[in-house]
Amino acid sequence: MTPTNMEHIKKLFIMPNSADKFHEFGNELLDLLHSFFTEKGGIHSSIQLGDLEKIFSNTEMPSKPQRLTEVLYEIKTKVIAHSVKVGNPYYIGHMTSAIPYFIILLEMIIAALNQNQVKIETAKASTFLEREFIAWMHRLIYQLPNKFYKKNIQSKDIALGNMVVDGTMANLTALLVARNKAFPETKDFGGVRFEGIHEAYKHYGYDRSVIFVSKRGHYSLDKVGRILGIGGNNVIKIPIDSNNKMDTKILEARCDEIEKANMAGGPRTKIIAIVGIAGTTETGNIDDLEEIGRIADKYGAHFHVDAAWGGSLLLVDKYRDMFKGIEKSDSVTIDAHKLLYAPPSLGMIYFRDGSDAKHLMHTSNYIIRKDSFDIGRFSVEGSRPFSSLKAWATIKIIGRNGFKLIFDHAFELTSSLKKIIVEHDNFEAMNEPELFIFNYRFIPKEVHEKIKVLRDRVSSAWANGECGKEVEKDAEELEKMNIVLNDLNIELHKSIREEDESFVSRTMFDIPKYFYQNCVILRAITINPLTTEGILNEIIEHQNELGMKIFKKHFARKFKKFKI
Repeated sequence: MTPTNMEHIKKLFIMPNSADKFHEFGNELLDLLHSFFTEKGGIHSSIQLGDLEKIFSNTEMPSKPQRLTEVLYEIKTKVIAHSVKVGNPYYIGHMTSAIPYFIILLEMIIAALNQNQVKIETAKASTFLEREFIAWMHRLIYQLPNKFYKKNIQSKDIALGNMVVDGTMANLTALLVARNKAFPETKDFGGVRFEGIHEAYKHYGYDRSVIFVSKRGHYSLDKVGRILGIGGNNVIKIPIDSNNKMDTKILEARCDEIEKANMAGGPRTKIIAIVGIAGTTETGNIDDLEEIGRIADKYGAHFHVDAAWGGSLLLVDKYRDMFKGIEKSDSVTIDAHKLLYAPPSLGMIYFRDGSDAKHLMHTSNYIIRKDSFDIGRFSVEGSRPFSSLKAWATIKIIGRNGFKLIFDHAFELTSSLKKIIVEHDNFEAMNEPELFIFNYRFIPKEVHEKIKVLRDRVSSAWANGECGKEVEKDAEELEKMNIVLNDLNIELHKSIREEDESFVSRTMFDIPKYFYQNCVILRAITINPLTTEGILNEIIEHQNELGMKIFKKHFARKFKKFKI
């Protein structure tokens, strides 16, 4: 149907007048998606980025209407045909993975209902469902008494948490609360929310404020610092230990330095928050949350846990000890579009004390009035979709027992991949995985042996306090070899993309066993329930074949120049 007059336009806004017509449209849409999942070929389409630019370079907005079938065909040929098959079991490169098929139906329900969660008048039942889901997750984290949840699950006066667009917004919400708590309203001061950061510093006698986080913290925290007005440079990165966890001794020492400087009468610093990570984005490690919580309490700082990646494991009791101390946090971020297997974007923020959300509270005369049920009163965002339905229904359909099977399988995959890499002559493990993220690099056996000799010599010399020219020469040689090895792994990753039989991601960061030199590594995410140990073996063998081909053709001579 092509709209040619207002009557035709009206029909576009009315559901089809028979179920058959609606089924016809729905089936056509589902057929498009089904063909995408079942068609053979690579993970990425073969089209070049430049050609995609040309396809989507029409600078004039359409004026004449098109038939729905024509637009669907255009979506099929221009969009679906060139989308990434992130659900493919050979795709182990990012935190985006396969989703349950029923999510597609839930998305259709969400779109059809078109509820707006900001206001009860546009989100009646969905408001109460969202509060129920938030209470479920809050209970997993904080395990407060049953009477607490009976009292507060549907309370309109507090917010145990918020559904938000993603982890960045969740972290921003948590640390905005932390900032507002740090500089609250008094009799002669309206609070930082209304007076601004400059006036807050002046009133409370501070020159700056800081947030502490591990150097493996998510990049969203830098953005948060800039948005809060404290400045990105005041999101201070604490060094890590050999397991990619925050060094809590250094953290406590830095906090102690600030406290002593404050008491000495010089420039004064307010510690707004300390952030612990429960699942670092690049290495999947969990900070010592219990110790970080103790330090935060000692120095009067808000304790926030960024569990965007790992927090969903709390669904399974046997994994709870990995997160010991999270129940003492003031706030926690979790992403449903990660280990709750929802599509992006769907983040969540939870507050141990539901009244903390009042530090965000705002009202308006036409919407979110002061005494209303509107959950928009306690959120940074305004209009939001009914996204909580996806997470709520997924937990009901899969159940905590089902998630146990999924997570057990993911742990088995991670263990299998590590074993494959450790036992292979031409690869090197680069981290000790905790939460389904394994780092490794391609390093031919002959190169690995040379680098190991260098590492051992430098490590032994430094341990014995030696720092002469020979040690410096070995350290420089190791650094030069590592640079060439980085180039080799970059070329391998490009080749993996071009071959397109599988996919892992690539990153670069400082590695402890390489004396904190920046190393290019391959990063595998082993969470797809459809991935098997056999598939992992296929992936690594294919990478080895590609790697050796590149090494022999372009890099063997370069490494022979290094004399060990």
